[in-house]
Amino acid sequence: MRPNVVVVGASAGGLRALEKVLGSLPPGFDVPIVAVQHRSRESELFATVIQGRIALPVREAEDKEALAAPGVYLAPPDYHLLLEPGGGLALSTDEPVSFSRPSIDVLFESAADTYGPGVLAVLLTGANHDGARGLTRIRAAGGVAIVQDPATAESPEMPAAAITRGAVDHVLSLGDIAGELVRRSVS
Repeated sequence: MRPNVVVVGASAGGLRALEKVLGSLPPGFDVPIVAVQHRSRESELFATVIQGRIALPVREAEDKEALAAPGVYLAPPDYHLLLEPGGGLALSTDEPVSFSRPSIDVLFESAADTYGPGVLAVLLTGANHDGARGLTRIRAAGGVAIVQDPATAESPEMPAAAITRGAVDHVLSLGDIAGELVRRSVS
């Protein structure tokens, strides 16, 4: 099944991992991408830094904004990012989850609830367990879960937690993830 949305989560080491994966996608990649990168409140230039290194348009998500492709929507610092029925985005200042706001689990769980089998999820490098619970929910809803091979992750704890939990369809090296996204977006 062709995905309706790609959701991506990253933490420690995530900037380089996101650059590698997103930078390897073609400029016309026509599935919207929504990403959470754990970052501080002071990291307001993150979208600008990413945009300078990849071909797809990148922006920080805005509350009630509609998803469109091609495009990468990043969670703003200190806000949870959720997907809503009808193809919209929502921002929340609810309590941190797994010590993080934005939380990967919050994004992934809302994606599972909204898009079910139309979700293609990617969990990258990180130093905690955020994302593992959300991947479990995505798989239960019929979506596909890809994690970065912990051996290629700057911080292997996050992808390893998802693997341990059994919440994974594919474990891929960082260099192979973009190819899998492209392959699944054309089927």
